[in-house]
Formats: sequence, C-alpha cells, structure tokens
Amino acid sequence: MKTKIISTLLGLICVPVILPLTLLVLGSMTGAEEWRGILAADVIRPILLPTYPTLAPLVEILMDTPEFFHMFWNSCRIAFPAVAGQILVGAPAAWALSRMRFAGRGAVESLYITLMLLPFQVTMVSGYLMLDRLALIDTHWAVILPGIFSPFAVFLMTRGFAGISEELIEAARIDGAGAVRIFISVGLPLGLPGVLSAAVLGFLEHWSMIEQPMTFLKSPGLWPISLFTPIFTAESAGPGFAAALLIAAPPLLLFLYGQHDLERGIAAAGLKE
Repeated sequence: MKTKIISTLLGLICVPVILPLTLLVLGSMTGAEEWRGILAADVIRPILLPTYPTLAPLVEILMDTPEFFHMFWNSCRIAFPAVAGQILVGAPAAWALSRMRFAGRGAVESLYITLMLLPFQVTMVSGYLMLDRLALIDTHWAVILPGIFSPFAVFLMTRGFAGISEELIEAARIDGAGAVRIFISVGLPLGLPGVLSAAVLGFLEHWSMIEQPMTFLKSPGLWPISLFTPIFTAESAGPGFAAALLIAAPPLLLFLYGQHDLERGIAAAGLKE
C-alpha cells in the first residue's frame, strides 16, 4: 500500500514535467486550419488531441525553411567547439586542483566557485569590452571562448577527480609513471563520469543559450537555433511547435544517452575530499 501511494505521488509530480513536452508534440501535429479555429475562438482552449493530426508543420520546417538548418548548423558550430574546449582546458585544470598541492590552491578554487556563482548579467559588460578589444564581437568565437573557460565544468570535473583513490595514484608513481601519464592513464579513465557529465551539461547550456548570442552576435546570420522560435507568430503556431520539438530533440537524446554518467558525475560532485 505504501509503495502504491509513493508511486502515485511521484506520478503526480511528473505530470507538470511531462505535460509541456506532450503539448509540444501535439501542437506540432495540429494543422493551420485548426490553429486558426483555436485562436479565433472567444476562449482559447488548451491543446489536447488534434482533431485532424497532420505532419504538415514538421514537413514545412524540414522542407521549406532553410533558415532552420542554417541556424541549426550555427548552434553546432558553437556548442561542439565550446564543449571540446571545456574538456581540453578544464580537465587538466580540474586534475591540478584536485590532486596537486601548491601555494594558493585554496584561493584558486574559491575563485572558481565565486565565478561559477556569478550570473551572466554581472560579467556581461566586462566580457563585451574584452571581446570587443580582441575584435571578436559578431563572431562565433565571442560565444565559444567564454564557454571554453567555464568555471562550472572545472568545478564538476574537480569533484570527480577528487574521488579517485590515492592508493591507485601512488601505485602508478611506484611503477614509474610521471604526472602526465598518471593523468592520462589513471585520472581520465576513473574520472570519466565527471568529464562526461560536464560535457553533457555544457552542451545543454550552449545549445539553449539566448542572452550570450543576443549580446555578442549582431548579424542574424550568425544566430543559433535557440533564437529561431521567436520569429513565429500566433498565425504560424504549428510550425513554431514543430521547430521547438526539433530543437529539443538533440539535447533530449544526449541526455537520455548520457543519463547514467551524468548521475554518477553529479553524485561525485557532492563528495567531500
């Protein structure tokens, strides 16, 4: 009886999470005529089941909207280099913070945590001035470079590396492995959940970011896919829902594929050294 009650409560909690995605799918299958009827009514009814389900909105986005693919490619050009840079730059930094002892280590770690807690609005002006001085404004690098040096990715990987047993590292030293060899052969394989969780969260962040592209990218031709749906109006609600569904597909698939490593990485981030 207790198990049924808990399952019921958990099911009710999941409804607000699943409902928007369900409405997104149903809205993308609602035709233009039905949308006009919904919007013309005195009281706009919620989308439940389309009277005449159709794939026309999806076809319109995939076949008749080249801007969608252009902005989709822009998002790929931003997200993948940023995530790759986070791993290449952040993993060695995280390993140094978690396994090496040096003067000022505590201050550096505190600085990373402070920067991680600062919202984008706080560093927006200083970041804009710096990128403008480097002549990177209105280029994809204006969004990629700040993402590469993300303090959150370093923090997450630091906690993952901190959970590695010291005995394994000492055994590698006894076998004659140097610092770089230990990092590559011991640190990366055992700290892989933290690295993958940082990669997954980094991709989700860069795929859905809005403020950074709007601030640093002036040319609409450089905008990512996250700025695509605002161009739709009430009269084109069906294609708007279809576009939102297609935009949500890559992060959703990536999350489902990396869910196990993401959970392990976040769990490791909560461990104390």
